Amino acid sequence: MIDVIDLKKSFGKLDVLKGVNVTIAKGDIVCVIGPSGSGKSTFLRCLNCMEDPTGGKIIFHGVNIADMKVDINIHRRKMGMVFQQFNLFANKTVIENIMLAPVHVGLQDLRHAKTANFFLPLTNLFRKNKRAKAEIAAGKAQIKAEARANAERLLQRIGLADKANVYPSTLSGGQKQRVAIARALAMNPDVILFDEPTSALDPEMVGEVLDLMKELAADGMTMVVVTHEMGFAKEVASRILFMDEGRILEENSPAEFFANPKQPRTREFLSKVL
Repeated sequence: MIDVIDLKKSFGKLDVLKGVNVTIAKGDIVCVIGPSGSGKSTFLRCLNCMEDPTGGKIIFHGVNIADMKVDINIHRRKMGMVFQQFNLFANKTVIENIMLAPVHVGLQDLRHAKTANFFLPLTNLFRKNKRAKAEIAAGKAQIKAEARANAERLLQRIGLADKANVYPSTLSGGQKQRVAIARALAMNPDVILFDEPTSALDPEMVGEVLDLMKELAADGMTMVVVTHEMGFAKEVASRILFMDEGRILEENSPAEFFANPKQPRTREFLSKVL
């Protein structure tokens, strides 16, 4: 699904990523671990080009999304993101937060289809192979109704159906993060990127978020997770990536990674966190 080839990222003279290569297949649960400042979060943010790579390629479904000529917003529709600090919109209710992206994208596609159909008779004059009108499956009201129904289903799934019409400020940290995960799921993504999703939570709230992520993993969701939760990585990951100083120093299955680390730096790190 994702091929990362010689990925580099610099901020001025500071080289944060120094040639990262990794392949992420459909259904993989890849946990990225390593010391603070090793480039983990920058790597994750480069995967959906929230940070523009300085060099290298990111091939997502056959398209190099690191190419500046590519419309990254089209590809972000299938790449969800869950942030460390939740990033919910404080002025919108829980259900409005979850509905926001599907409604925006649905209305955007509707406008584009209507515009294309309006100009079709003119543009067809200059085409050898004439195009048919784009089918418009749903109007504004239906787009919003379908987004609401899907958001209600997701809230039921995460156990927060009773919080649909409240604002994020009334939620606990664990509830906010579950809503953020539901928001990512609302776009029916092919992969979800998690940037230290439990690090801003009180210890007693960590479990409810990790349990939801375990459910997603069991359902076959492709996930890339930057985390300090070694227990989660050991239990759920299909692969562990260990990063240090902008490079992937070691990559292995959880069983082999934790039982038999190959690199001295990996052994030193694990000795401090386990």
